[in-house]
Amino acid sequence: MNRAVFPRNHLLPRLWVYQSERFPLFAHSALIAAFSLSAVCFSLYLRGQAYLPSLKTSLVSFLCALLFFLQLRLADEFKDFADDSRFRPYRAVPRGLVTLRELGWLWAISCLMQGLLAGWLSPALLPLLLGVWGYVGLMRLEFFAPHWLKSHPIVYLCSHMLILPLMVVFITACDWRVAGQAYPASGLEWFLLASFFNGVVVEIGRKIRPPHSEEVGVETYTALWGQKRAVLAWLGAAGSAALCGIFAAQQVRAGVLVIGILLAQLIPMLAIARHFVRKPSPTSAKVLEMLSGIWTIVFYLNLGLLPLIRQVLYP
Repeated sequence: MNRAVFPRNHLLPRLWVYQSERFPLFAHSALIAAFSLSAVCFSLYLRGQAYLPSLKTSLVSFLCALLFFLQLRLADEFKDFADDSRFRPYRAVPRGLVTLRELGWLWAISCLMQGLLAGWLSPALLPLLLGVWGYVGLMRLEFFAPHWLKSHPIVYLCSHMLILPLMVVFITACDWRVAGQAYPASGLEWFLLASFFNGVVVEIGRKIRPPHSEEVGVETYTALWGQKRAVLAWLGAAGSAALCGIFAAQQVRAGVLVIGILLAQLIPMLAIARHFVRKPSPTSAKVLEMLSGIWTIVFYLNLGLLPLIRQVLYP
């Protein structure tokens, strides 16, 4: 991890180091691109349109989605600052690489960029953008019940994962709202549910650790639930996402294709889960986290982009 020291007036180099540690752009971009592009393509297919989204629509949906996830990271920096200062002083904000004030300005700039992008595509997107911002704000404030939420980890997890369906509504609105529809086409609800469970897959997958890698003050799902139950919850979320994905695929006439690819993905996930429970290690935990990302990327491309490409090529 980069521990370079920069003068306080060198903001951009410090922000570059910050992103490399806390929000690696290149690593996140592939997943977010698959997520945003597939959501728009899914909406197009539901509306009966046999063409790929325009470059303008694709760009706005991707950049807005990327900034949404950045805002979630920034929200975590604010709400976790006290715990990070106490238990994780090596992180960027507690050690002084960047300040909360600077991150607050970054948050404001990201909102301004989203507003400009949404307005450029269609002003009709702005109310939906405000809705997502409002929910991120509630997450930042832990819904005004931080202690109660922390004592109910499942409720905490679900309340935070609800942001993903809200993002999907906005991203798909880059298609259906711009096309003049007041509401999305029927069938999108399965994509929303799948996005919720895929968020759970990624969230649990990145917080599974072997016993000797647990840190004091760091709430992982293996520390909360134990190795076996945490892995079962991860697999259960993947299975739930797969089930929702199958129903969503039926809306775009891709059921058989989706079932085949999802089952093919679940096999290595089951294998690594079994291996981790038997012999937990940092390597197997890292593979499990990596499989969470691969699962999500393939899931979205398979559900959104590929069916529309097939429709364009073979109408």
